[in-house]
Amino acid sequence: MPLGRWTPLRHPEIDQVAIDDVLHALADPTRRRIVRMLIADGDRPCGTFGLEVSPSTLSHHFRSLRKAGIIRQFDSGRQRINTLRVAELDTRFPGLVDTILDSAPD
Repeated sequence: MPLGRWTPLRHPEIDQVAIDDVLHALADPTRRRIVRMLIADGDRPCGTFGLEVSPSTLSHHFRSLRKAGIIRQFDSGRQRINTLRVAELDTRFPGLVDTILDSAPD
């Protein structure tokens, strides 16, 4: 039985992350903005990104990033915190995330 408001989240092990999933997740400009914000500011709660999308759409983007292995989410009190897994991804696909972010428009 889940504790608190949310059910436990599943995160792929880094050796199970597929390059196609990472590429698909980072093909979306909103997801790239989320990743850039996390790189610039560090860990952030879901409600602090200030993006002009509905909460359900934002949840969809977080879920896509989480399932692709790009972010990890954890609950802290009443907030869900997002943290990047770029260091882990760099062990599996060296420089991939940086290359995509450097090559793609904002």
